[in-house]
Amino acid sequence: MRDLDTVFSALSHSNFRKRFRLGAREEAYLCAHGMTEVIGHARELITRRLAPEQPPNDGKQTPFRGHPVFIAQHATATCCRSCLAKWHGIEAGKHLDDDERDHVVQAIERWLKTQKVVGADKPPRQPDLPF
Repeated sequence: MRDLDTVFSALSHSNFRKRFRLGAREEAYLCAHGMTEVIGHARELITRRLAPEQPPNDGKQTPFRGHPVFIAQHATATCCRSCLAKWHGIEAGKHLDDDERDHVVQAIERWLKTQKVVGADKPPRQPDLPF
């Protein structure tokens, strides 16, 4: 598994990876739910969609919009097992262990923080109570 500084340095030279940005909808979602909750979603999504030995629809399982984590996965090359192997040095064909899943989530969180979404660090707003 490659060091994240090394990975991000390599990603910065990829025109494809550099073009990803959060859209207005994903920024609003990040603001509304906060970074902590979105990173929790990242853990869940990685465990379900990327961690299995043979993920269903591998290479096509990550949408290009709809959730900040999806955009971050494409920007950080954590979208499928072949990208993980190529960019992160995490071999395909085996279940991701805890350290590998943490590495993926850390990459996603690091990228999301570079987007500098105003309000993303604030805790999510509690709904107004009816009384």
